[in-house]
Amino acid sequence: MSSDLQDWNSRIIAEFRANAGFIRWSTDEDLAMGRPIPPLLPGFDPHQSVPIILLTHTGATTGRTRTNPLVYQAVSETFAVFATYGGSPHPPSWYRNITTNPRATVEVGTETTPTRARLTSGTERDRIWARQVQLMATFADFQAAAGRQIPVVVLTPDRDTHPSPRPGHPSSQEQSQ
Repeated sequence: MSSDLQDWNSRIIAEFRANAGFIRWSTDEDLAMGRPIPPLLPGFDPHQSVPIILLTHTGATTGRTRTNPLVYQAVSETFAVFATYGGSPHPPSWYRNITTNPRATVEVGTETTPTRARLTSGTERDRIWARQVQLMATFADFQAAAGRQIPVVVLTPDRDTHPSPRPGHPSSQEQSQ
């Protein structure tokens, strides 16, 4: 991963964790200063967070833990993520990692949820992808630029493990009375 991309990811992760998962949309001034979050997109409420989760997964080659901020779509009780890599002809590293090691965790707000990743196909993929393109038309541009069908991955919460507060968050500490 390039140092620019690592810096971009680190900045988003820090903002996400500092604000209990709330990521505000960028203003023109933010973008001019290099803030790596998109401006408000049509159809979104300016007072709601950018739909981002943090996906923590295991490297397919290295076995190291990695965390990536990803735009997601809630699909029933699951999270759909999209391996766009900004329109690159190749999928992002996180995609290879979770197809090799499907167990991952997702941070949403202040909760961390163990999940299992699965690649969608057919009508399921088409339905989720069409909805994402409706929400964020830029995703259609990513697919056109990539020259490939963008994989859609569903992250299903592990029913055997309960969500837990993120370490260091006030809700994760016992309160004395």
